[in-house]
Amino acid sequence: MAVQYRRHIEERTLDNGGGESHPQMVLKGRDDPHRDVYKEQVSSTEKRFDAPLPEKDSDGSLQFKRVHDPVTLCVDMDAFFASVEQKTNPRLRGKPIAVIGSEGRTVVTTASYEARAYGVKTGMNTFEARQACPRLIFVVGNNARYTHTCREMEKIFLKYTPDVEVYSVDEAFLDITHSHRLFGGPVAVATQIKKEIRESFDIPCTVGIGHNVLMAKLASDLGKPDGLNWIKKEDVQGVLDPLAVNELWGIGKKTAQKLEKMGIRTCGELGRAPASLLRNKFGIYGETISGMGRGELGRTVCREEDEVKSVGHSMTLPSDVSGREEIETWLLRLSEMVGRRVRRHGLMARRVTLTVRYPDFETVSKRVTLEAATSDTHMIYYAALKALGLLDVKGAVRLLGVSVSQVREDHGQMHLMEESRKRRDLLYAMDEVNNRYGDGAATWAALKGRAERKRSRAGVISPAWRPGGIRNVQLK
Repeated sequence: MAVQYRRHIEERTLDNGGGESHPQMVLKGRDDPHRDVYKEQVSSTEKRFDAPLPEKDSDGSLQFKRVHDPVTLCVDMDAFFASVEQKTNPRLRGKPIAVIGSEGRTVVTTASYEARAYGVKTGMNTFEARQACPRLIFVVGNNARYTHTCREMEKIFLKYTPDVEVYSVDEAFLDITHSHRLFGGPVAVATQIKKEIRESFDIPCTVGIGHNVLMAKLASDLGKPDGLNWIKKEDVQGVLDPLAVNELWGIGKKTAQKLEKMGIRTCGELGRAPASLLRNKFGIYGETISGMGRGELGRTVCREEDEVKSVGHSMTLPSDVSGREEIETWLLRLSEMVGRRVRRHGLMARRVTLTVRYPDFETVSKRVTLEAATSDTHMIYYAALKALGLLDVKGAVRLLGVSVSQVREDHGQMHLMEESRKRRDLLYAMDEVNNRYGDGAATWAALKGRAERKRSRAGVISPAWRPGGIRNVQLK
């Protein structure tokens, strides 16, 4: 469960020399350069609006503390990759474009709104997208540009609250419960953020406001594009009653299909359905979606990354691969990518999962548990090979993925065998070279040719990418 991080609020009485006193709100958040922005006086009008309630402190004295209704923003960029490309190249503005990866076989990662009008959607292959829109312009994505823009936008968000969760490269949640009054209220904060993003990057965004992340996310979805939408608490049920369940963040296609078989098609029906019925069908998740049907969700804005549960990489291959030797080469590359990330963050893992997708999009996976946790590339690779043998893969393969789980911290345990120590030193030396000179500067002989080709190609940003922590994958 995500942990909610709150800043402490102190109320101090300031004498302005004229016999009047005003409370001052001092927000103590994480150490960031914008912390002093929050030190503002609260007007007497706001003092009357936001009446303090008396509570007894630990020593029995009566203290007055403010009670605030929660307010969350969801800042969602509109067709982010496409908008950035259109801003960078003005000749693309107003034209239908689709951003793709640079590999030989790729899919649409984002389509501009001009392209969406023709039915071009994220996930389409290039052939399908071209059929939908013959005039479509394909643009190879520039991941470094997108991630840089994301980091710069985070600086804007931190001006208004220290409680910022960058959920993905193009979306962020902000808890402004205790700070919005300093800037004129929720709408004023949302308006100013939209203005600053437009002035700084010349790209649009939609801001949703709600009493929790679920409603803020829904408000942004319903307000697109370039909108500002507030679903107030008293309006939640009216919005949800006629809304299809798959419009809610977190309810996917398969869950929606199962609910429909139960006669539940709208959020209103979901919220009114007996919790026991949903629990019997979905387990503990049934209780969660029951609350979601009423606009309730226990998840809060999380400033810091949750405990790492798994680390993985998957890759759609440039062309279908059927030869065992070539499949093994790709698995070594993926194992190195996973191992390097695990080592960078001082972690080890005990379970390795191999994912295989065939040309008909059938997807299978197999897990192998090691005797001891490891961060060694080849130990991960050998486990992936064992899983490959257990799957008994036959025919061509479209996608391969390697991930590790049962993750724990690497406490730098002593390696008694000299060979083991040498191997560990080698891995960290390779990581240092690649960190300094770029991916593939030091690699295994089996990957030499492919690594050189990889360094000139841009991959596709994972939805799990974050500007910090283990999900911060270095991208071109």
